[in-house]
Amino acid sequence: MWYYAHTGKQYTKEVIAIPSVEKIIKKMKNQPRGIRLEEAEKVLAAYGYHFARQRGSHRYYINDKGDLIMLKEPLKISYIIELLERIGEN
Repeated sequence: MWYYAHTGKQYTKEVIAIPSVEKIIKKMKNQPRGIRLEEAEKVLAAYGYHFARQRGSHRYYINDKGDLIMLKEPLKISYIIELLERIGEN
């Protein structure tokens, strides 16, 4: 249970806070240059993708349907746009 410091009223974290994945997606849409690989991986994991393999700096993620997406650091805007299209958030 969480409490407001100044009033002492109770609130639940689920009601007040936006889930971090939604925050990252919003950040991807507004500021695609500032996304870290860890943030992109978190979004992919939330949408059912998991790490498949790595060849050099290219990291490949796959979902249960067989959809494969590649990310490479540093993340380019084109990678973020493709990621958003794949998860249906374009």
